[in-house]
Amino acid sequence: MSTSHWPPGTATGIGSLPGTDPREAARTVAGELPELPHLPELPARGVGADLIGRTAALLVDLATEVVPSGYRVTARPGRDQRRGVDLLRADLDALEEALDATRPAWVKLQAAGPWTLAAGVELRGGHRVLTDHGARREFAASLTEGLAAHADEVAKRTGARVVVQLDEPSLPAVLAGSLPTPSGFGTVAPVPDPDAESLLHAVIEPLPEPVIVHCCAPKAPIGLLRAAGAGALALDAALVGSHTAALDAIGEAWDAGVPLLLGLVPALPPTPEPTLRDLVRPAFDLADQVGFARARLADLVVPTPACGLAGATPAWSRRAMALARDLGRAIVDPTESLS
Repeated sequence: MSTSHWPPGTATGIGSLPGTDPREAARTVAGELPELPHLPELPARGVGADLIGRTAALLVDLATEVVPSGYRVTARPGRDQRRGVDLLRADLDALEEALDATRPAWVKLQAAGPWTLAAGVELRGGHRVLTDHGARREFAASLTEGLAAHADEVAKRTGARVVVQLDEPSLPAVLAGSLPTPSGFGTVAPVPDPDAESLLHAVIEPLPEPVIVHCCAPKAPIGLLRAAGAGALALDAALVGSHTAALDAIGEAWDAGVPLLLGLVPALPPTPEPTLRDLVRPAFDLADQVGFARARLADLVVPTPACGLAGATPAWSRRAMALARDLGRAIVDPTESLS
């Protein structure tokens, strides 16, 4: 596949925004990212609005609760999970309202991928779901079922095709065996690459195509994500341009027509604000390094902020989305946009 699913020059966001007002967030996304708006995440609202809590709200026949150390498996849904469900429903109501006038062809939604979810939820004994083969398979199956139902509801309510983004910030640590145990004195055993690929594929395969996998951590396992079936990759441009292995993997992805949602706009307000020429430079450099004509970037790159914008000011979050949109235009016609 390629970004022919979306018009050349399309831009989008990663997911999170500052603030607590879902209607304001949805209106901002609809206005600034009209070709590929996303369902905003507002983690400043607290429990149930963060990545793990929001994803737990999608689970089918599994429940979590909040304990001092984080999210933990529990026997039945309680107040914490109901809050996550209610927040997600309010967010979808707001997005449906905001998109009513524009009716975009595509909408993007986000959730934690199976490995980040398994790393972020504890079993009742305090160990991560990650440590139990049966539990992580059960969570992955529950996540898949819940995500499919969520995507179907978003499609029906917005009239758009839905693209699912799986956020896997913890996957490099899962593969490296660097996540701490409950005592803090040891680390969880690394997960072999074939096991990581297999479980991720099991979640991706039943979902509507293309599925985006986002990893803005250093040393994102690009080859593994592709092998697991990712139809697009979301990466921070600053973390891929200097690593030979990453460059090789990106070249192979582009050869296969797999596009990048490329994080080109800083997630926090820089001083001074960079020019459009400064911001697009990493994309051009990446094309040069992997031997692709810059003219092909319009079909292979969707500009985004470098990561989520939850830590930004409201003014910068709006500006970052606008800059991503401007970068899309610059990639399509660099001579005119950057003159």
